[in-house]
Amino acid sequence: MKWLGSFRDALSQTRDNLAGHFNALVGRRMVDDQFWIEFEETLIGADFGVPTTEKIVSGLKLAAQQRNLTAAKDVIAAFRADVADYLTDRRAAAAPADAKPRVVLVVGVNGSGKTTTIGKLAERERKAGRSVLVVAADTFRAAAAEQLAIWARRVGADLIRHQEGADPAAVVFDGLAAAKARGSDVVFIDTAGRLQTKQNLMEELKKIRRVAARDVDGAPHETLLVLDATTGQNALSQAKLFHDATKVTGIVLTKLDGTAKGGIIVAIMDQVDLPVAYVGYGERVEQLGNFDPKDFVEALF
Repeated sequence: MKWLGSFRDALSQTRDNLAGHFNALVGRRMVDDQFWIEFEETLIGADFGVPTTEKIVSGLKLAAQQRNLTAAKDVIAAFRADVADYLTDRRAAAAPADAKPRVVLVVGVNGSGKTTTIGKLAERERKAGRSVLVVAADTFRAAAAEQLAIWARRVGADLIRHQEGADPAAVVFDGLAAAKARGSDVVFIDTAGRLQTKQNLMEELKKIRRVAARDVDGAPHETLLVLDATTGQNALSQAKLFHDATKVTGIVLTKLDGTAKGGIIVAIMDQVDLPVAYVGYGERVEQLGNFDPKDFVEALF
């Protein structure tokens, strides 16, 4: 319950934004054309996005007709229930428990919170009694490797890094060799978020995937894309781009406390058809949690 309360606090801007609009809609009492116009505007304003909003409104209009919902409060109640059901159907699949080492590739643009997310996930694994090795494969920014080293020391994880400018795939090769030799349970691979062009970045990530797959059976077992919630609809284009190149298995949505547009979660899961695995906000380890659709709907509404 402590996590849920903290999650509610993180979503307070989005909740307050939606609450004001929904209260106004409920005040209309009857469901008419103006209700649907304002309902659409409310969802778009919360970053559900136009395509997802159109799907939601179309489905609700049909449901209202079939269930004879004529009061605004009943339509909004149906919306909340439908969102929870939709997100529940698209939860992230669990990684294979028997993989050792379990290899987690973490991707995303610079500034999205990749390195901090790895640190938080590594600490969770350590607290669960598993040995962790982190690989500093973002060799284009010295600050990234230094930040990862700080997290590794803090949580008691092993670290494999090369000097700045080294071949990222070579760092991954050495990291996985070390993980196998040391019997590490989990490997987190930090990656670059920016090269000279998007094509160069994506090709580099594909190369890292090939190296991981060659050295560890089934690797990477998870590919997590870290997205900054404050970027709104830009997160959708990032998700599509990275998914095409790296076969993303789950989204980590960070900085939810910095936006009033938490509806981006629904838009991502709808438009890119990727599940949200974790949600995060703040620097503390407990401010990263598994995404639970019911918690999300309860915290948002």
